[in-house]
Amino acid sequence: MGRTKVFGLLVVCGLLAGCLGQTRNGDRARNADAEEITLTIVANAAVGGKNARGAGWIQNWVIPRFTELQKAKGVTATIRFEQNGTGDEDYKTKVALDLKTGGGGDIIEIDGIWLGEFAQAGQIKPLDEVVGDTGWDGWNQIPKAVQGLGEFDGKRYGVPMGTDGRVLFFNKKLFARAGLPADWQPRSWQDVLDAGEKLKGLQGVTPIQLNAGSAMGEATTMQGVLPALAGTGRPVYENGKWQGDSAQLKDVLGLYRKIYGGGLGDPVLQQETNGRQRSFTLFSENKIGILLESDYFWRSVLEPANGVARMADRDAAVGWALVPARSPGSGVGGQDFVSMSGGGVRVINPNTQYPRQAWEFMQFLNSAEAVKESLAGTAQLTQRQDVNDQVLGGDPMLSFVAEKVLPITRYRPGLADYPKVSAALQQATADVVSGRSPDDVARSYREALVKAVGEQNVG
Repeated sequence: MGRTKVFGLLVVCGLLAGCLGQTRNGDRARNADAEEITLTIVANAAVGGKNARGAGWIQNWVIPRFTELQKAKGVTATIRFEQNGTGDEDYKTKVALDLKTGGGGDIIEIDGIWLGEFAQAGQIKPLDEVVGDTGWDGWNQIPKAVQGLGEFDGKRYGVPMGTDGRVLFFNKKLFARAGLPADWQPRSWQDVLDAGEKLKGLQGVTPIQLNAGSAMGEATTMQGVLPALAGTGRPVYENGKWQGDSAQLKDVLGLYRKIYGGGLGDPVLQQETNGRQRSFTLFSENKIGILLESDYFWRSVLEPANGVARMADRDAAVGWALVPARSPGSGVGGQDFVSMSGGGVRVINPNTQYPRQAWEFMQFLNSAEAVKESLAGTAQLTQRQDVNDQVLGGDPMLSFVAEKVLPITRYRPGLADYPKVSAALQQATADVVSGRSPDDVARSYREALVKAVGEQNVG
């Protein structure tokens, strides 16, 4: 799924008997005054296993706290937690089957990349159609761009969960040797290329790492092609069409050509099975100057104590900058800077027998108190700005992402065809890195795209 963080599947099954049945779809007030309910929470998490922190949060904090709040209102709520721990695709299949047959849970946590697919299949519906009034003060704490994770075709389907953001990381030690500033902030692609040219003079250093090729998988798309496309002002999918061999796509392929054909990147690294991991190690060893990655790179890869490519002097040696658009103002929405993010989203099953209670539980799960508690003391981005302000104060990099990146970020189109489109984009970058011209590669990409999604869906 192209992300490093794992998303658990949370299902709240509002049933007196413990099994959600077919309900009067559209009756948003049904059972609104129920004084005794049983809710079953099903998560792709297990205490001591997969997503253990989330499982512990549900079992030890969510259940007792929500039960207590309901009791104070005169409602007897029995909350059950069914633990699981399997692959995300297996959960996706299970959720889709449950929804298709009119069953499933009341609240379902899904990867945002699945949202549009479920919506187009009619398996989920806009939030206001399911529960009615969706007024909630929490919306004011979730940046508009982040709210987009739970939206499809201009309609709100759910509430976003934790997210991330992509920036340009750079090695300050290498920058100093190359005569580049420690507070570097490029304002165009050319600024990045110019910095790369200066770094090129350092022996044993790869100036720029922009993920490319099929071996890098979804990392090529999320940490390469999609941010670059956003920088041209035209996302990969808009107005019901997938972008074909457009001028914008050719510009992106041209950027790859300048990096890998001009000696600014290592083309061999892009072909290695473990190339991404290798790039992490090389950066931590002061052998890569600039690298586009998500905040995961900072908090989990380079983390001095427990990172997968520990960098003892990370805090002093690593800088970060916003990803610039092709030129100032050329990004999506006229932005000067762009980013891409991933994340999960909670939706409410349109078949729920307790729409009002499900919405109340949704608000609780995404309240400042609950979100902060779910972090278990760790510093990590959340969907809520107020929580980020509290928990990220000691981490300047994560604070930067929360304050500067999340308000301008974008998300992948959550459609069933996306994986095929992503694979075609990965191949296109591989072809450019191998030496083919951007124009030639763009034509081949369009042919692959048409075969994957149909001519009528290509713009």
